[in-house]
Amino acid sequence: MEIWKLCVLFFCAFLGGTAIFLVKSDKSKLLKLILSFSGAYLFAITVLHLIPDAYSGSDKSEIGIFILIGFLLQIFLEQFSEGVEHGHIHKHHDGHVFPFGIMISLCLHAFLEGMPLAKEQHNELIFGISLHHIPAAFALASILMQNHYKKGSIVFYLIVFAIMAPLGFYVSVGLSNGTIGGLDAYFNKIMGIVIGIFLHISTTILFESSADHKINTRKMIAVLLGIGVALIGFFAGH
Repeated sequence: MEIWKLCVLFFCAFLGGTAIFLVKSDKSKLLKLILSFSGAYLFAITVLHLIPDAYSGSDKSEIGIFILIGFLLQIFLEQFSEGVEHGHIHKHHDGHVFPFGIMISLCLHAFLEGMPLAKEQHNELIFGISLHHIPAAFALASILMQNHYKKGSIVFYLIVFAIMAPLGFYVSVGLSNGTIGGLDAYFNKIMGIVIGIFLHISTTILFESSADHKINTRKMIAVLLGIGVALIGFFAGH
């Protein structure tokens, strides 16, 4: 993978988080539109690219099981992350308290999201993950700021989060070519788990980013734009 693609993954997450230092007013409406666009885009590329690729291997009958495992795994992770990967920002207790559950689950989530990138160089997936990590990193930085962490510490934890997706890519490269433990035969199963995570994340974003699950005009436009951009990439690649 070209170095610029890994830089996109890293800097979108990092800059999305450090934007917390620049925001002086409530941008929740803009954040919801970004979430709607990224959720629709992520869902579309999962259906158009990842699922067909996962079922192209020899173990097609088992892929559905691993997609369900990934879906359930994301439900489990959200018990600790409190929906930060959806861009949700929750008020936390005052004081210098580190949200271990949120940080660990968010990093694991980002690590797993980077793994499908090893199979083929999906530009669409790279941009989808990067867009999705912008509000997630912003929410993480907001929580750390609420807990009175200094700027230096917030930047450090944002770097840790931002490096997880590129790290997932490098580990997955080793798995796919058999250099790490000879696990090439299990790569499509890992893809199935990641697909399940993506399906949960994208659909949750689409249904939870508006009040009463109603889609207003602006959100509909953002959703259609997300799907439209994914379709353009799909047909351009064929």
